[in-house]
Amino acid sequence: MANEFREDHLPFPMPNRKHTLSQSWEHLSFMHWEVKPELLLPHLPDDLELDLFEGKAYVGTIPFEMTHVRPRWFFSVPGVSNFPEFNIRTYVTRDGKPGVFFLTLDAQSRITCFHAPRSYGLPYRYAKCSISTTQDTYSWSSKRRADGVSLIGSCKGVGDATSAKLGTLEYFLFERYCLYTVHKGILHRAYTQHNPWVYRIAKATLEENSLTESYDLGIQNPLHPEHVHLSSGVDVRTWSIERL
Repeated sequence: MANEFREDHLPFPMPNRKHTLSQSWEHLSFMHWEVKPELLLPHLPDDLELDLFEGKAYVGTIPFEMTHVRPRWFFSVPGVSNFPEFNIRTYVTRDGKPGVFFLTLDAQSRITCFHAPRSYGLPYRYAKCSISTTQDTYSWSSKRRADGVSLIGSCKGVGDATSAKLGTLEYFLFERYCLYTVHKGILHRAYTQHNPWVYRIAKATLEENSLTESYDLGIQNPLHPEHVHLSSGVDVRTWSIERL
């Protein structure tokens, strides 16, 4: 992954202040299902608009590894800065800035699961997680501590590496440079900067997916995502949340 951050592809400028955190997102499996907008809307705050692609709403379940997570001015700490994360997200917009909204972020990091909800309002939940990788296949397993919902399976790349073109579904799903979160009852935005995603079309094999199924989104077959992609990852820097 690159250590230099491009800006020519960004749909809007990043904040005119120093970023707060540096991190890398590695070995990502992107699995998406089309869902009815009316089933997603109850999960969103009232002042956030669901973003649609050609009139369709999507939800993604994404296992990956968070690595080298650290404050801008600090270094990585073994056992703290690296951990698996399994999130479920959908696509939203506010004031012309498309971003993501997380239904959950399940992670094997007690520090993150304690700190992120309190400082950012992000819905982190502790889970026992594991990810193993080869050149073409990422295998993963997660079981949430509180209620046992789980995700077990693997993702195998079957296409050539490419980047998304403007106007495609992949661009809609991947090229997002902010997130939205409700902190202390108020909607906030946080900016995320990274270079354009490089991904491959992939095939997923799922053994269990009560994680996605638990959100009652009307997905008929949670073991068969409609769109699957794989990416080795990106380096990322993020800014603290801003009240909207």
